Amino acid sequence: MNNLYNPADASVIMDRIEKLTSGSQRQWGKMSGAQMLAHCNASLETALGRNVIPQVPYVSRLIGKMMRPGVMGPKPFAKNSPTDKSYIFKTQLDFEEQKARAKNSVKTFSEGGPPACTTHPHPFFGHFSPGEWALFQWKHLDHHLRQFGV
Repeated sequence: MNNLYNPADASVIMDRIEKLTSGSQRQWGKMSGAQMLAHCNASLETALGRNVIPQVPYVSRLIGKMMRPGVMGPKPFAKNSPTDKSYIFKTQLDFEEQKARAKNSVKTFSEGGPPACTTHPHPFFGHFSPGEWALFQWKHLDHHLRQFGV
């Protein structure tokens, strides 16, 4: 499966981010392009250990454990999946600034490899190995880039 530690996979994601414009229209959901990029940036920063989000309550973590095999499997993420409020940005954001941050975050994660990956658990799905973080981040970015048609 694709992951951000594979240079070819990371390059494809970077090319798709580059194709995203401030005029790209969402196919589903509520976020603007800039908000989506900020959301992806926060997720990548979590994977890098720069944005530590507390784990959700125990019952939610149990649900996360049950959902984890599907999330880590070969199928793309489903449209309109729920989003933790820590990763929602409701304010007006600068598209080009968020796009530049996204490209930098993908590059930092990809080139940093496993040593640069967090050891903190994902707030919903629990502990990920570096390889699982790389797979999850690729699938997450793919999901949102598909959301905006790129």
